[in-house]
Amino acid sequence: MKIKGARVTIEDLRLDHVFQMSRWGKHDNPLLGDYNFPDLSAREVTKWYGMKVNSVFNKYFSIRNEDGELIGYMGIKDIKFIRRNSTLGIVLDPNYINKGYGTEILDTFLLYYFTEMKMRKMILEVAEFNKRAYRVYEKIGFRPVGYYLDEFYNHELDLSNPHYLEHKSSFVIDGKKIYNYIYKMVIEKKGFFSLRSKRETI
Repeated sequence: MKIKGARVTIEDLRLDHVFQMSRWGKHDNPLLGDYNFPDLSAREVTKWYGMKVNSVFNKYFSIRNEDGELIGYMGIKDIKFIRRNSTLGIVLDPNYINKGYGTEILDTFLLYYFTEMKMRKMILEVAEFNKRAYRVYEKIGFRPVGYYLDEFYNHELDLSNPHYLEHKSSFVIDGKKIYNYIYKMVIEKKGFFSLRSKRETI
């Protein structure tokens, strides 16, 4: 299966794609460290891939740009076939962030998701401090429907780091534990096509 946009191609995730991800760049921002592809052995890469694809309730895809370079992967998780919804997760190689790919990936995939897959709603969660991602989701048509505090992935975070200080209000420190605020966002089929139509007429 291949979904083609103007600059991106989305296809089923394969094991060889995952090995390519191990060569991706790393985020300089420590708040985004959880989005770095982990350093894994060949055996661990194979296990990671198996955990992602061996479920009928999850489906994973790789993302290539116009030059054929693997720039990201995405998954729809916890697929509810009766309610016709799922939860989105997306990770891009840090080398390809801020190049307009995120918006095109979402627009291309959601068009397929709502038409070919006949789904009704997409859910995602995004950290409050990740304002770049939030703006991309909002531009596509996602709207916030929930807000909660969750445990941050790294309790050893340097609290004097400029990235943390810039987004300090998005965090709560409780003793040795660090928590951060998360937005839950939703987009429905009708809302996606309505906003997409407006963007195309501008």
